[in-house]
Amino acid sequence: VPTAVSALMQRPVDADISSVKTAFSGSAPMPMELFKRFESACGVAIVEGYGLTEATCLVSCNPPGGEKKVGSVGIPFPYTDVRIVKQTNDGALECGRDEVGEICVSNPGVYAGNTYTEADKNVDLYYQEKYLRTGDLGRIDEDGYLWITGRAKDLIIRGGHNIDPAEIEEALLGHDAVAFAGAIGQPDAHSGELPCAFVELVAGASVSEAELLEYCKVHVHERAAIPKHLTVLDELPKTAVGKVFKPDLRKMAITRVYNGALEQAGVAARVVSVTDDKKRGLVAQVAANGSSDADINGVLNNFTRPWEPAAAA
Repeated sequence: VPTAVSALMQRPVDADISSVKTAFSGSAPMPMELFKRFESACGVAIVEGYGLTEATCLVSCNPPGGEKKVGSVGIPFPYTDVRIVKQTNDGALECGRDEVGEICVSNPGVYAGNTYTEADKNVDLYYQEKYLRTGDLGRIDEDGYLWITGRAKDLIIRGGHNIDPAEIEEALLGHDAVAFAGAIGQPDAHSGELPCAFVELVAGASVSEAELLEYCKVHVHERAAIPKHLTVLDELPKTAVGKVFKPDLRKMAITRVYNGALEQAGVAARVVSVTDDKKRGLVAQVAANGSSDADINGVLNNFTRPWEPAAAA
């Protein structure tokens, strides 16, 4: 996975790897800078592919012996049909070439209507009752290569404008001091969400948060996507397979933004934790500290994420 490759790049190549010809990468799009850094240091060709458990693993792959398109996840395997679908007021429509939408997959491993044993999880999970809705965003180019652009649920929605966090993350990973990066939408009373970023530095590297924000102003090309806040962490939270675990980053951002708003309003209440509710999503747990519900509502009801009184210790 790209995070594992990034970790490897923090260590010297001190072994004989001449017998290794190809390295396969999946689970997340690989930033171009990391791709170049790995191939230059190791002399090993990277082949990017795409798959998911719900489709019984592999969906597509760059041809190991054919044309590779860096950043794409290649062409679909035989007997695999991939459609790119967008949701409109008129229902689901298929996208044109190079148009971004949700990746939907039909192959012998997709058992439509029975992907999960819990029946409610299969509701609205298929396009045309055949194609698995993956929740991944992507596009298919004119040569039939599939490109993943992000996760539908990871999109940062700023005042109705969709921002792909991958643009921010790729820009930050181009900085020599940055090992890992994660971009999310932090709560905002006016725009709903604003982009913010979290980074983990290369071992021994030193750079300030202010310097990285200035770097973003140059290297994040969409003005609306430039992070409004950046935090350097000793280590980013990651999943068992090495992906940056964004729910934890969202919890940090909610805590920081809500507590900042409460402090600015002169309200003593504070967010003490953020929990994940199955129906409501992330919910801020607030200790009143003598503040009334009306005072807290007057501040936090300006945001879309809910809050509730924290349980007594």
